[in-house]
Amino acid sequence: MSAREELAGVLVFDSSVLQKQPNLPAEFIWQYGDLVSDQQDELNEPLIDLNGFLKGDELETAHAAQLIGAACLNHGFFQVTNHGVDASLIRAAHQEIGTIFKLPLDKKLSVRRQPGGVSGYSCAHADRFSSKLPWKETFSFGYHGNDSHPIVVDYFKHFLGEDFQPTGWVYQRYCEEMRRLSLQIFELLAVSLGVDRFHYRRFFEDGSSIMRCNNYPPCNNSGLTLGTGPHCDPTSLTILHQDEVGGLQVFANNKWQAIRPRPDAFVINIGDTFMALSNGKYKSCMHRAVVNRERERRSLVFFVCPKEDKVVRPPQDLVCREGPRKYPDFTWSDLLEFTQNYYRADVATLQSFIQWLLSSKTI
Repeated sequence: MSAREELAGVLVFDSSVLQKQPNLPAEFIWQYGDLVSDQQDELNEPLIDLNGFLKGDELETAHAAQLIGAACLNHGFFQVTNHGVDASLIRAAHQEIGTIFKLPLDKKLSVRRQPGGVSGYSCAHADRFSSKLPWKETFSFGYHGNDSHPIVVDYFKHFLGEDFQPTGWVYQRYCEEMRRLSLQIFELLAVSLGVDRFHYRRFFEDGSSIMRCNNYPPCNNSGLTLGTGPHCDPTSLTILHQDEVGGLQVFANNKWQAIRPRPDAFVINIGDTFMALSNGKYKSCMHRAVVNRERERRSLVFFVCPKEDKVVRPPQDLVCREGPRKYPDFTWSDLLEFTQNYYRADVATLQSFIQWLLSSKTI
């Protein structure tokens, strides 16, 4: 199967073949406005030590919440260390990315993500888009924190086979740790906003999150394409661990700035859904991923989402203090449907979604 062969009308992404072509296929070329980059600075995002918070130290908790609040008012990105996630589990999760993406192309395509779905293999998101394709392949699956079954293990066994049960267990444990960490971050976010400390924690305890493994192959024409285009995450909270190659960039202070890879830290960023939950006070910031000319890059991403039918609205005491309401009530399932079926996530996703939501209610 060739790199440009189409499967049911969808371009197949085989980087080993694409790399040998003298010109980058037009589908992967991005506009200059998306590619432009300044002298590469690093974002001065706070590095937050969670050790004191996890030990119940109220002064350290207040300090961590203060740092998080300042970051979220500005650009919505910060990193956390001493998070309690075992380093060996993080390494294992990165190693298993290779196990997945080194599978034969036909095997990966046999578990490709279906239209409107979030789980499965995706090659350059060509199943959804036809231009400005990202130079990457992804493998995604769902995780529900209140499920008594090891649903991640079951997913890997069912779709990839019994041989992938160990891989499934690695990601089952990883997702469990990401859920634990996310609930702790939500607690600090509540403290920083001056609302009931456990408000957001309770809201997300029965959430339905999405885990994604990203693989960004090297690209000879890296200056013409992107690994992930400029966008804001429509989800609530993103917890990312990038390898040492790096490539994550944030548009802050009117320029693109890099997020330095730290093996002992997780990158946390606010998504559109939490921006609505904070009544617009905290920022969902535009970011992207660039590709490397020589080195493969991998990352682990855990997108934290509420339960699909939960109504997204800010705490009443926050509205009373900060008011008026900036966004109408909506559910995560509504926003997910919008981004999967009608709209390509960008910097204006939430505003476009609200317009779509209000217009659909008047029909």
